[in-house]
Amino acid sequence: MAQSESNQVKRELKTRHLSMIALGGSIGTGLFVASGSAIATAGPGGAIAAYVGIGLMVFFLMTSLGEMATYVPVSGSFSEYASRFVDPAFGFALGWNYWFNWAITVAVDVSTAIVMHFWLPDVPGWLISMGFLALIFVINIISVKSFGETEYWLSLVKIVTVLVFLVVGLLTIVGIMGGNGPIGLKNYTTGAAPFVGGLPATLAVFVVAGFSFQGTELIGITAGESATPETSIPKAIKQVFWRILLFYILSIAIIAAIIPYTSPNLLGASVDQVAISPFTLVFDRIGLAGAASVMNAVILTSVLSSANSGMYASTRMLWALGGSGFAPCVFQKTNNRGIPVAALLLTTLVGAFTFLTSIMGPHVYQLLVAASGLTGFLAWLGIAVSHFRFRRAFVKQGHDLSELKYHAKWFPVGPILAIIMSLIVIVGQDLQAVQNFAWGRLLVSYMSIPLFIVLFVWYKVKHRTKMIPLDQVDLSAHRDHRN
Repeated sequence: MAQSESNQVKRELKTRHLSMIALGGSIGTGLFVASGSAIATAGPGGAIAAYVGIGLMVFFLMTSLGEMATYVPVSGSFSEYASRFVDPAFGFALGWNYWFNWAITVAVDVSTAIVMHFWLPDVPGWLISMGFLALIFVINIISVKSFGETEYWLSLVKIVTVLVFLVVGLLTIVGIMGGNGPIGLKNYTTGAAPFVGGLPATLAVFVVAGFSFQGTELIGITAGESATPETSIPKAIKQVFWRILLFYILSIAIIAAIIPYTSPNLLGASVDQVAISPFTLVFDRIGLAGAASVMNAVILTSVLSSANSGMYASTRMLWALGGSGFAPCVFQKTNNRGIPVAALLLTTLVGAFTFLTSIMGPHVYQLLVAASGLTGFLAWLGIAVSHFRFRRAFVKQGHDLSELKYHAKWFPVGPILAIIMSLIVIVGQDLQAVQNFAWGRLLVSYMSIPLFIVLFVWYKVKHRTKMIPLDQVDLSAHRDHRN
């Protein structure tokens, strides 16, 4: 089924947009707040090892995604690639899971907007959150360029904050700032450091690190609206390595050097306790006036950025599902600015409904959040499996790697490692519940998996799909629409 011009998205995202989305896309509360609990749980060595492991997996995932996205640049890429290179049922389940994940994440992010209480303690939290949801909707309905520009500037704020933190942290460690002389690396040898709690603690931090990197795959979604995907995507993918190294691993190394892992402040940090964010503690140490207020503003930009990205990602995935015949065709329609309005409206309504459940019935809200918890990792697993099949089909059908505008190095090590690591993170979601066979907790923690299986089996049985043989995989560099 050919797609009419009126149902096309606009290719208006420039290289600078994609590069900044790649650099700042996954910097958020996972780094600014949760990094403290990671150090407290597994010690400096355990936290760094976990983030290095997940960082390596994410790097390979992005190179896999980059290879496919430059060859077939489409919005909603994960669903499309899984359908074409593996099995349509796999693409169906992956697409709906991913849409659901981000629609729920939008609600979680607007709920987190209560950090505004830091400045406006008398304004009701629900009013602040609904105002944020309305703002995100407006940004996304104007044009894809307005989304790109918003992400560019919000990401810039986060990147500058991290760079300032790195400089301040290093100067504090060597004794130039802070007024207490050189700290050195003595906190790496305090007590049980650098590794605390052994392998189980490090594995627990793997899950935290995994959630911190969620959203990195957004580059694959933006491919369909990139003005120059063949050059923009490889450039953005190459920056992923430096982001992981500089922003996450170096930040955690500095926090661990300055604040002992035994500090109760590291365990207590949460989004509504900005005063004891590891970043705030370090800035406080050098006497930065209003450190808590500055970090609150930065965390607010992170929340806004995450909600904005979530709205964009889920809308484009639903648009892609409509175009593939996996969702009603009304979601495929776009306005004259290339915005899939029906998909955006449904995503906003789901986000608003989920947010309202947090006020009216916390148990329903917690179940919805739990149901979306692992879908990001399932998407990563889908990317790795799709790329493994894509490359094998590419070679099987007599193509040469020189035909690829960008090709992932170290194949098949990259996708195989990503598959193994994704499975470890998925299984490790709640090891305590697995060990104790706590069925209630198991159901909540792993709810995403049966949802994925139900979607997969339902589509497979209804349409009698089979895994596509490698010599029959569609490698044409255009979008394939199924009825």
